[in-house]
Amino acid sequence: MKLSRRHALLAAAAIALPAWAQDYPARAITLVVPFTAGGGVDAVARLLAEKLRASLKQPVVVDNKPGASGMLGAAAVAKAPGDGYTLLLGSAGETAINPLVYKARMQYQPQKDLAPITLVTRVPNVLVASPGFPAKNVAELVSYAKANPGKVGYATSGVGNPQHLNGELLASVAGIRLNHVPYKGAANQLVDVASGVVDMAFVSYAGAAPFIKGGRVKVLAVTSARRASFAPDIPAIAETPATASYSLENWFGLFAPASTPAAIQAKLNAAAADALKDPELIKRLREQGGEPAPMTQQQFRDFIAQETQKYAQIVESAHITPE
Repeated sequence: MKLSRRHALLAAAAIALPAWAQDYPARAITLVVPFTAGGGVDAVARLLAEKLRASLKQPVVVDNKPGASGMLGAAAVAKAPGDGYTLLLGSAGETAINPLVYKARMQYQPQKDLAPITLVTRVPNVLVASPGFPAKNVAELVSYAKANPGKVGYATSGVGNPQHLNGELLASVAGIRLNHVPYKGAANQLVDVASGVVDMAFVSYAGAAPFIKGGRVKVLAVTSARRASFAPDIPAIAETPATASYSLENWFGLFAPASTPAAIQAKLNAAAADALKDPELIKRLREQGGEPAPMTQQQFRDFIAQETQKYAQIVESAHITPE
């Protein structure tokens, strides 16, 4: 039987590997989540871990290591042995944006210390507003903000994260001034938007859904270039002529320490790709406000480079610095 080029490369790589690597995985794998349990990254990690167990025939244990805007958990994986038994489910923040914001304060460098395995899911944020906010859509928001420069505030879960960049990009594209109001988590900011303490918030759909369905906030748009499959009734910011170029999503991806052998990285990529074809997993990821998006390793590297370039332009133009 003729081997495909991909399988031939894997076979050749396996020959050069030590015995322990050829038998990989032979024990439980730890999937580090650099945020607290119950959040968006954690929910996706637990869904993915369940399916990876079936593909890899070994337990996949989720380990939450929160702190420092996701950097503590990411650093732990970056410094872990490259044996394939410690992995990271990371978001855009700690793997692409934080190096642009924190620079020399970083304890690891994602491009050097982490090996991208695959993109797991793209996660558009939603822009929600308080019930009493005058604008009902993005066009009205732009008009109102132009008439009231600097008076419209938007909440996010912190400085320099994708939600913060969502607001800065909107201000830049629309030519308006918005006030950033950073919070330490999604729950409090949504409560304050619902009560009118702050006008708007960029937040995950999963976090905002109870507030939207309960009529406690009004949803204006999603931040993806097109409407999301999980919420097709919500318009994209880009549908408004004044903001037609707008597109900025969060995303979650699988990473390993950079020293992990290429054949193990390839096996992890294949296992994740198999998992992300599962109809149940696709359905549950969409319920969490995500769009499943598996990639080859090279595609994922190229994707990170493109996203980082976009983030860098926003961080530089908005002069975003650490708190």
